[in-house]
Amino acid sequence: MSYEHLLPPSWKPQVTAWLAEDTPSFDYAGFVVGDVEREAFLFGKGDVPAVLAGSPFFTEVFKQLGCQVEWHVKEGDTFTPVKHVATVRGRARHLLLGERVALNMLARCSGIATKSKRVKDLATGYGFKGIIAGTRKTTPGFRLVEKYGMLVGGIDPHRHDLSSMIMLKDNHIWSHGSITAAIKQARLVGGFSLLLDVEVRSEAEADEAIDAGADIIMLDNIEGDELVDVARRLKDKWRGQRKFLFETSGNITESNLQTRAINEVDILSTSMVHQSVQHIDFSLKIQKSAN
Repeated sequence: MSYEHLLPPSWKPQVTAWLAEDTPSFDYAGFVVGDVEREAFLFGKGDVPAVLAGSPFFTEVFKQLGCQVEWHVKEGDTFTPVKHVATVRGRARHLLLGERVALNMLARCSGIATKSKRVKDLATGYGFKGIIAGTRKTTPGFRLVEKYGMLVGGIDPHRHDLSSMIMLKDNHIWSHGSITAAIKQARLVGGFSLLLDVEVRSEAEADEAIDAGADIIMLDNIEGDELVDVARRLKDKWRGQRKFLFETSGNITESNLQTRAINEVDILSTSMVHQSVQHIDFSLKIQKSAN
């Protein structure tokens, strides 16, 4: 499935800014190769199967340089290295102008999609029926690409920014005085259209947040049997009285995923799908002229 039509109007100027950053002055090496027409092959490399993600951004990089991209692998598909993923055609100088910008973006976006799919598949294999989500711990200026990679990988990207959903964390609550008071103040300005996610550290705090009208309860630093017990007790207590979801987050790894991916919680949010992920190795090779 392609998610290109989700992208906001601002995404193409972002690509322009990437190109401007990479060549702020003269293109000295490009002077050497000139404007001869060439064809370049994009290869997906590395040593493990990977998910292709970021093709709209890759195509736009070369479109802005007057080049054409023909894809041989669909976005979202898993390919096994070494794979001829796409062919790019245009002037040699322009192919090289876009090369590193396009490859860097594709490597990270595909890495996030690959990790996201792996984590989701693992959780599903453990019997988890809830939502796997990313976090807002993204790279400034590159969030759109990283959130896009999560979508292609099949997980929920979570909130995109501070305006997407109201999330009250420990600092918000401590600064305002209490969970109930913070929720009341947030509802005053957020209205009915924004979900309210509240971070809590104990069953008592979770109970208070539910009573005050939170939509999502993030059970922070509650793990293992305690997480299961707290979620079960509170769902039983509030059944038929309040609608809410439980979220667990923090210190989640592939090695402990099975203990966290439990169906007593509804959302498992983790930054391991986009922070410090292994990038997918791609290369762009200009083909020699037949002459």
